[in-house]
Amino acid sequence: MYNPTRRNRNMGTENQGFGQNNRLKISTPYGTLKSFYERIEKYQKEVRIINDHEFLFVIEETRENSFHSCSVEDLEKIIEHIPKEDYGDLKFIILRQPKRKEEIISPVWGRLIYSFEIEKEYFPAIILDSIDLNKKLIWSKKLTVEDQKEFIRLKEDGYIFEENTRNFIAELKLYSSRNTQLYRTLLHEFGHYVHYLEVVERPGNEDEDYEEKEARDDYYMSIPKVEKEKFAHQYADRLKNKLIEDKIIPFDRIELNTNLTNTFHK
Repeated sequence: MYNPTRRNRNMGTENQGFGQNNRLKISTPYGTLKSFYERIEKYQKEVRIINDHEFLFVIEETRENSFHSCSVEDLEKIIEHIPKEDYGDLKFIILRQPKRKEEIISPVWGRLIYSFEIEKEYFPAIILDSIDLNKKLIWSKKLTVEDQKEFIRLKEDGYIFEENTRNFIAELKLYSSRNTQLYRTLLHEFGHYVHYLEVVERPGNEDEDYEEKEARDDYYMSIPKVEKEKFAHQYADRLKNKLIEDKIIPFDRIELNTNLTNTFHK
């Protein structure tokens, strides 16, 4: 039988950052198999039933000057309009506080993790990183074709770039960051998951053996990044355009539920 919690060295989509990496290295504590983005330390939990599907929102405590740009209610409203069949087994929505070193080495808007562990439960997860308002959004002037497309998207999200001799630089603002994460990143990560469903989960049947599904899983992990990104972008663009056409987005921030527990879990 196929084991959906199987740990895979390629699980997750790390290379979706908005800055330039350097040669620093993020250490992994001895005795843990978790990647740095899986180590959630102090958090609140909120269960939401959306279209009869249970999602667990995990909200990690932020440090000074860092904020989660999207509220749980913001995310819930968007997820309500994502086709239910695209939920699959996805359960966890993680609002994460990255460490300072992680923000330097691997800055991202979000990630999809195909097998994420919280309190001994394993499910797929979408992670959205908090925004540090002391940081800058820096883009090199040497842009690839894909970088140029993303640069245009960022300007459409509301970022105002200035330039020096080497880079384009913008202030990180909650308004523009929310536009990026709520209307693009969330949908983009769902797009990655739908791609996974189409390649690995949906072609199968109840009678297939473990090896057949594992072979499709290995094939999916071997698909070039550019192809995965193309699929996710197309999915996100198509759904975003429909949400705009139906006048669902944009909408003002919906404040966090006041019933959210004040107890943080360690």
